[in-house]
Amino acid sequence: MLRSLTAGLFLICGILFLFSCNKTPQIEKLPSDAVVLAFGDSITFGTGAAPTESYPSVLAGLIGRNVVNAGVPGETTGIAKQRLAATLDENRPALMLLCLGGNDFLQRQDEAQAKANLGEMIAVARNRGVAVVLIGVPKLEFGLKLPTFYQEIARENDIPLESEALKRILSKSSLKSDAIHPNAAGYRLLAESVAKLLRNSGAL
Repeated sequence: MLRSLTAGLFLICGILFLFSCNKTPQIEKLPSDAVVLAFGDSITFGTGAAPTESYPSVLAGLIGRNVVNAGVPGETTGIAKQRLAATLDENRPALMLLCLGGNDFLQRQDEAQAKANLGEMIAVARNRGVAVVLIGVPKLEFGLKLPTFYQEIARENDIPLESEALKRILSKSSLKSDAIHPNAAGYRLLAESVAKLLRNSGAL
């Protein structure tokens, strides 16, 4: 009797632990007039598709919020970090979607520094009362792999992470405009994945 009760308690604790590990960090619900800032590089800018087909533009239609496209092609995390404060102050968003790292990988820059830069950008946003969602960018090694530091950053800051969409998109030629950029269909898939994450996080 005692043994079966103990086993049952362990099972319940294990289920609760798994549930807590898989639960998406929550974000305060976005008002209908909230500004969402999509901050990143060429993937945010929408290279390889028309401006109306970029993921921020598609996302705006999906979530019914104003999504500002603050993507600058070619930027590394270090360069982007320098313009973030002014961009936040100019747009005053309630939420920032942070999608950077690809150019750091292409230029073989130190990943520890990229992680530190992303962490600093998250801190800058949160110090202004801006919620953050992180979008992981895969690195080309033996196939596409998401560097573990994205999960580490998300866990350390208790923020939602979209970790699968770009890996799935950039592994399919039908969803790419070139080797490193999605096409219109790929950007739509990214926008849909981000919208789903926002719903799961309570932001919508």
